[in-house]
Amino acid sequence: MSQNIDNTSKPTTGGAGTGATDAGTTRDTSTKTGLTGSTGSGSTGMTTGGAAGTAGTATAAAREGIAGTAQEYGQKIADAATTAKDYLGDKLSVAKDKIGDLQNVDYKQVADDAKQYARQNPGQALLISAAAGFVLGLLLRNSRR
Repeated sequence: MSQNIDNTSKPTTGGAGTGATDAGTTRDTSTKTGLTGSTGSGSTGMTTGGAAGTAGTATAAAREGIAGTAQEYGQKIADAATTAKDYLGDKLSVAKDKIGDLQNVDYKQVADDAKQYARQNPGQALLISAAAGFVLGLLLRNSRR
């Protein structure tokens, strides 16, 4: 006992509900409109928990994801800071040792050794002094810019 329903000639009855009863034939359009209702009861019920609940869940998940990512990056930064502290500590101890060695040096003896080396190897002494002058010139030139 099936009847065809012509939507163009018959208006929908049954109150404000989305489901309507027409001569024993039930038509449910709740999937098309996003509204829910019982057949012929005239009740309209919007699914408030559906969209709002999904948005709330997505927001909570996004917050948890951001918090996890921030915690991960915070740990990476802490590890990098510890590594940098260890590296700088090692380099500082080496620099202290070098400064201590320079404080104990007799500069007259170093000057005499340099003069003796220049007398024995004049070509190398000239190239070393030219290279040192070139490097100093580059450093001083860049500092003015």
